[in-house]
Amino acid sequence: MIKDLLLNDVTKGIIEGCKAGKLGQMESAESISLIVEKPKNPDFGDFAVNISSLAREAKMAPPMIANVIAEYLKSDDYTVSIVGGFINFKVSDSLLAKNLKEILDKKSEYGRPEKINKEKILLEYVSANPTGPFHIGHGRWAAMGSALANLLKFYGHEVYQEFYINDAGSQIQKLGNSLKIRIKQELGENIDFPADEVERKNYYPGDYLIPVAKKFLSEHEPTEDVKILSDYAKKEMEEKQKELLENFRVHFDNFYSELSLHKSGKVDECVGKLKTAGKLYEKDGALWFKSSEYGDDQDRVIKKADGSNTYLTADIAYHIDKLQRGFDRLINIWGADHHGYVARVKASIEALGYDPNKLEILLGQLVNLVINGEEVRMGKRKNMVTLDDLIEEVGVDATRFWMEMRNIDTTLDFDIELAKRSTDENPVFYVQYAYARACSILRNAISEKLNPDNGEKSPAPMSETELEELKNKFDLSLMEGRVTEGRKLLLKLEEFKSVITLSAQNRTVYTICRYVQELAGEFHSFYNANRVISDDKELMKSRIALIEGVRQVLANALDILQVTAPERM
Repeated sequence: MIKDLLLNDVTKGIIEGCKAGKLGQMESAESISLIVEKPKNPDFGDFAVNISSLAREAKMAPPMIANVIAEYLKSDDYTVSIVGGFINFKVSDSLLAKNLKEILDKKSEYGRPEKINKEKILLEYVSANPTGPFHIGHGRWAAMGSALANLLKFYGHEVYQEFYINDAGSQIQKLGNSLKIRIKQELGENIDFPADEVERKNYYPGDYLIPVAKKFLSEHEPTEDVKILSDYAKKEMEEKQKELLENFRVHFDNFYSELSLHKSGKVDECVGKLKTAGKLYEKDGALWFKSSEYGDDQDRVIKKADGSNTYLTADIAYHIDKLQRGFDRLINIWGADHHGYVARVKASIEALGYDPNKLEILLGQLVNLVINGEEVRMGKRKNMVTLDDLIEEVGVDATRFWMEMRNIDTTLDFDIELAKRSTDENPVFYVQYAYARACSILRNAISEKLNPDNGEKSPAPMSETELEELKNKFDLSLMEGRVTEGRKLLLKLEEFKSVITLSAQNRTVYTICRYVQELAGEFHSFYNANRVISDDKELMKSRIALIEGVRQVLANALDILQVTAPERM
């Protein structure tokens, strides 16, 4: 990356300056922490490094420090200028051309780092109860989680995606009781769910169980056995959830049943280990975990006075099971309402002898639906409550991109009407149209044109063979002296590498969405200001190469986001 090149050279300059005794009282570069950024004024250059932080140690004015470092910054890859405590860099055309060649050479691999500290990661997300359809919040975790998995894989990690099925609690019996009522209704009985709100909470009164009841009766004789009904309804809900996930381009490596965790004895085993380690005590007939010894704000009950386990008990066993399976890192995506769980789960990991820092929790905020500029409360608009309904309304591409384009810790306002528009105001359309336009330009470069005056076809600007050679055997000389008009676009293409690195390290997907919007903007501006297909064949080749670079980088980014890259729109 260009930023790494510049930062390394600046660091070397500081080291040489210290050796020569030119940096005042500064003796080494060991504690240096500098970053490469973009100058606020683009006239100053393409990149800048602020060295003002060195002034305290060197006991020198920042401009003097910058000028000393600049003495050692000699390269054909850039020119240097000093403004106050900033060292500004303008990179050479040839360096940008080399990066374009790298894109054309590496294709779908462009942006992937060559060396990283590879980890085996278990990424758990969605993990909804199998008691009903996914709501739009589940859709956000599904889109964010699958895109994050793609990003981490692209970066070089080994990623295993898991869905934890919460199928061991009282909710499954509630599901069976609910199906029982729906079946009786189908058989003509005058029965309904309780009107009392407290009693009603023991059921799932949604209409989604009506087709399940119909299907059950088509396959089985009526029964009062709630266990049979619970198992049937759970199986049907799981299948519907899996089908929707597949349609939403979300692919899990494993669906892990909480019930299987209990049946395996691992939950009781975990409780036994905590007890043996002296991390439990009895109080008021319940069994308490000393989580406050590990940073939690209070101790937590893991076994109630009636002998039943709390939700935390199974969660502890599940996370220990993850670690025992040999993963280097565990990443969970949870809703913000689970924030109180973070400390207690980490506490249990540490209490059982594991490194709590291996667990990362990404807490996600809610999704608000916006229609015609107004926020719509969930449940008030019946056909817009579930993820399935939302996808049907706006499509998979729009749903995924909108779910991914804000930081997970920020509430997302999902504008339904805007997401459906085929205009530049809709971010997913704007990006996809940029890709389609790039493909159109490449097609036009090798397409014969019909002369409207005589009906004869004129030769294509370049042959398909020439196009492939240009894409696969890029000649640097094509770009020399030709990059001025596309300079901003070339710089934006090179930025993709640092975007991938920072996004992977920070576990952020929205930064890729923001990047492709910015790249699309630079591309549209370049296209509107420059004629690509021209009689100047060498100039045309250089611009076609640039267009192919844009197409490839957009394709790589959209593949991570699991948003389609249409060749025609």
